[in-house]
Amino acid sequence: MGSYYQKKNKLPKALLFLKKAIELEPDNAQHHYNLACLLSKTSQLQEANRIFQHIVDNLAPEMTECYFFMAINYGLMDDLAKTRQYLRKYLQYTDESEITEEARELLLAMEEDNAGYEFTAQDKEALEKAMSSLSDGQLQERFKDKSFQWALQWGLYQGSDLLKERILKLYGIVRDQKAISALKEFVVNPWVKERLRQVALLELKKSDPGGSCRIYADGRIKEINLANAALLAPVWCQKWQDVLDCACENMRKSPCYGEEFFEDIRAIWLDYINHVYPHMPRISKIQAWAAGLEYCLARFHFLGLTQKELAQSYGVSPASVSRTYKMINRMLHIDQKAYQNMLSFLVQHDLDRD
Repeated sequence: MGSYYQKKNKLPKALLFLKKAIELEPDNAQHHYNLACLLSKTSQLQEANRIFQHIVDNLAPEMTECYFFMAINYGLMDDLAKTRQYLRKYLQYTDESEITEEARELLLAMEEDNAGYEFTAQDKEALEKAMSSLSDGQLQERFKDKSFQWALQWGLYQGSDLLKERILKLYGIVRDQKAISALKEFVVNPWVKERLRQVALLELKKSDPGGSCRIYADGRIKEINLANAALLAPVWCQKWQDVLDCACENMRKSPCYGEEFFEDIRAIWLDYINHVYPHMPRISKIQAWAAGLEYCLARFHFLGLTQKELAQSYGVSPASVSRTYKMINRMLHIDQKAYQNMLSFLVQHDLDRD
């Protein structure tokens, strides 16, 4: 039943039945493996890796593919040192299979990237300014410069999600062989966020509609025909934009918010969508989600806004604000990041005062 519901993409029910299977047969490694794969699919990466480790340590050491999927999950968590560690471990303990060559390619690519040129803070600032202020024509002209091409490659994997999306769309505008190759390398990478992979696939369909490419999907790399490739969902849903517009409209009524706050709320919303996509919760009431989103911003910056005040402002119940805030916070750990930011600020303040 767990496998059935997983195939139907009814993930809460699948999770319920897989946990029941483990309760009935706690020593069955396949049940644990199926649960870990489901948790990986729903971005519960740390818990998934804990189960993968339990499998190889205590249940079935021969299931060495667990090391490969642990490497993928660590990559998604931006822990590239552990990614390399578990790719090497997978290659050390496994026999030849269809994914050993993929593991070798990934490890080689990571080691080549690690030996590259150091990108400075000034380089990053210049790239972000160019991507946000130059016209499409100006960017196409800049694309002829090899140093700009290298900067785009850096931004595509190390920049913000907004910067990554702009770079992907620029590749779709340029449409030369280098741009198409960059898009194809992006969609096959296991560590990119799924919504951004869909953005890249859309640009590839525009640039090379009759071509083919390899993509990472369902835990493996496979070949697809671009003409027949269907996107999982629209690259950007109108309701997502409606939530952001509603929150920004409410924020503009307050004199407390500078322009940087509008950038932050956009970044929080985009980060949340990228984390949950393609399993975005249903948005039934725009105002409730917008209020929860603004409360995330308030918590992140330690602003004195309460859920009750925001509920009144948006015309929704405090319970709905709390519910949407908890959903976003569960994925993004807003409270934890805010606390870390405050500690950093206090340390820097003490240093400046000394």
